[in-house]
Formats: sequence, structure tokens, C-alpha cells
Amino acid sequence: TTIGDMRKVGGSAFLVALLGVVTPLALGWLCGAWLLPEAHWTVHMFLGATLCATSVGITARVLRDLGKAVTPEARIILGAAVIDDVLGLVVLAVAAGVIESMASASTAFGWSELVLVVGKAVAFLGGALILGQYISRPLFKVASLLHGSGLLLIAALAFCFGFAWAADAVGLAPIVGAFAAGLVLEQVQYRELANRDGHHELEEVLEPLIDLFVPIFFVMIGIQVSLASFADLQVIGLAAALIAAAVIGKQICSLGVLEKGLNRISVGIGMIPRGEVGIIFASIGRQLRIGGERIVDDGSYSALILMVMVTTLVTPPLLKWSFVSRGQREPPSEGN
Repeated sequence: TTIGDMRKVGGSAFLVALLGVVTPLALGWLCGAWLLPEAHWTVHMFLGATLCATSVGITARVLRDLGKAVTPEARIILGAAVIDDVLGLVVLAVAAGVIESMASASTAFGWSELVLVVGKAVAFLGGALILGQYISRPLFKVASLLHGSGLLLIAALAFCFGFAWAADAVGLAPIVGAFAAGLVLEQVQYRELANRDGHHELEEVLEPLIDLFVPIFFVMIGIQVSLASFADLQVIGLAAALIAAAVIGKQICSLGVLEKGLNRISVGIGMIPRGEVGIIFASIGRQLRIGGERIVDDGSYSALILMVMVTTLVTPPLLKWSFVSRGQREPPSEGN
């Protein structure tokens, strides 16, 4: 995702993304307040924040396989995903900032502290996008003057880790900084270095790291899931409620499609999968504590992982059904 992609997002995609963040946040918060009434309100807030996440990698692949990748619906889904990611990370930054402020403050958390946390998150993301443009070009220029191989990967990782460290230094989740770095990096900045190493895209250089660390990532996620918690009816009930909220929330976001005649059901279904983004949100929640208690305990974590699995698995068949059924209902053109 690049800043250029964000500029191209139309009105429908922006409204879909906005509704796709606000609605799941509210529904997830209500699910927590309903099923976990004894838990601190920040637990309910973080459950809602986790539902904001959207991972459309699977949706994009299904759209390509169905030959629908260039349809107006696909453009809205992929455009909305760009804004959805940014808004979702702002929500994560604010939620984590609120929790950490409450955990460290000796006085009650008030509106002034909330405004400070929101302002810090927005200012960091906006500042990182602006300053990153001026930092990235000299970084890759200097790297291109050095002799050796693998400099594109080293420079890109240094840029990413630098922004992740900066986010952590100001009290935000490192993923916010890493995501900002990814938004800034565009081919025009590293083209000279990439051509020298025989590559065209940064993604090509990252493939070996992805092949190594992605399996480790999912193994670590699996290790943290307590299978015994699935025998708890409260966990199953929470998972079912979160799955319903996750699906309904993204269906409501399809109301943001402004163009007439488009398949709104397909747009809503395409925004359903939470994927690795939801898992990262849940993992961050396990690290946050108030009063010595984890915000996301073993039961809530298992429920969130189950929600991620179900929303990810149901999307491909539902998306195919939505396009096929819509095609069957459409009347033949006048020329046929």
C-alpha cells in the first residue's frame, strides 16, 4: 500500500472503510459489555478494536480467481481496505494508548487524557508519512553508493525498524510505525538500488524472510491458544457473538457504496476476513495489562482467534456465491 493508493480512493471506498471501522467497533464493544459484564470497560473497547481489522489478501486472491478483480466492486473493496487499515491502526493506537495511560496514571483517566492519546496517534501517523518522504530517499541513495549485496533489504529493514522504534518510543504499538514505513516506501525511492541487485520490487527481496517467519508467527499464535478454553461455554458464546458482530459490521459498511446498481453484498462480504491483522491486534491485547490483569485473557484470546479463523474461511465461498447469484439474477441485455 502506498500514499498514492490512498489518494486514489473514491468516496464510496472511504465511506465503506469508515463504516467498516465504526460499526464493528461498536458491535464488538457491545458484545464484550453483554457477555463479560464483570470485565473492565477497556476489555470491551479492545474487543471492538480488534473487530475493526480487515485483511483483504484472501479477498483479492478470490476476486482474481473469479475474474472479478477489475470490477467496480473489487476496486471499492481494495480501496476501502487501504483506508480501513489506516483507521484500524489509529483505533489500535488509541485503544492501546488509553490502556497504558490508565495502567500508569495514579489519577482517573479523563477526556483530556483521551484527547492527548488520540492526538498523539494521529500526529505520529501523519508526521511519519510526511517525514518519511524526506528520510527514505537519502537513505536509499546512500545505500546505493555502498558496495555489496543485499543492501536493499538492509536499508528497507532499517527504515521499518526505525519507524517501529519511534512508535514505541512515543507510546504507540510498533506495528503503527512499521505500517507507516510501508506506506512511505515506493519503488521510485529504491529503484536504483533494486535494479543494481537485479530486483524490481521490494516484495521480491522480502520473500525469503516471509517464508521463514510467517510459519513461525502462526506457530507462536497456536501455542498461545488454550484448547481447554474451548470447553468453556462462555468462550464459545463470546466467539459466536464476535463472529456475528464481525460479519454484520462489515455488511453494514456496504451501505457506504454510493454508486447505483453495484453488488453491495459482495462489497460487504469482501471486507469480512480479519486474517493476520486481527491476530496481531489480539496478540497486542495479551501484552497490555491493567491492575496486573491482561486485557485479553486466555478465554478472550481463544474467542478472537476462532473469530479470525471463521471470518477468513467463510469469505471465499460466500464471495463466489454473491457474484454467481447476482449474475444469475441479472436480466439479459437488450441485444440478446
